[in-house]
Amino acid sequence: MNIRLEQQLALIMELDQLKSVLRRTRVLSDEMRLENSAEHSWHVALMALLLEEHANEPVDISKVVKMLLLHDIVEIDAGDTFVYDTVALQAQEEKELAAADRLFGMLPADQGEALKAVWLEFEQAETAEAKFAKALDRIIPMLMNYNNNGQSWLEHGVAKQQVVKVNQRIEQGSVILWDKAMQVIDEAVAKGWLKP
Repeated sequence: MNIRLEQQLALIMELDQLKSVLRRTRVLSDEMRLENSAEHSWHVALMALLLEEHANEPVDISKVVKMLLLHDIVEIDAGDTFVYDTVALQAQEEKELAAADRLFGMLPADQGEALKAVWLEFEQAETAEAKFAKALDRIIPMLMNYNNNGQSWLEHGVAKQQVVKVNQRIEQGSVILWDKAMQVIDEAVAKGWLKP
């Protein structure tokens, strides 16, 4: 019996649960269905491949994609926290770290430690790769909301200043994407989807 392979397959099966973690944004093709975290991770990883040229600094795109595929697996245990819920966000970091310990701990030690280090690098957002990955992770929900006629913003009574405050980190990874984000925010206010 190959213990290493069994450990890897156990995590792979555990990761299927990410398909059941629902986010606040609805998918564009079916405005009644909420997006799940697995779909979000896939979507934002593809964004990285397509938008690499807009990073503020040169990045190792394979590492950015790895970060984006790993960044939300902790939601299997910790759940998805609405980015504008400041109270829930305070407890989220501790829950996500415990989830990372459990999930990456399912793997052989060398692989689990290496992948957890990538996850932590994303969370700390200090490297060029992590800043760009964070920028993409923040802009995609904005684009989804905008293309859903402000759905999540309207449902939760979100104001322009909240969106600017939460998403200003986009600029650290991509000035070009931040300019686009500000355009989206201003248009959403003009359309009545965000409170001024």
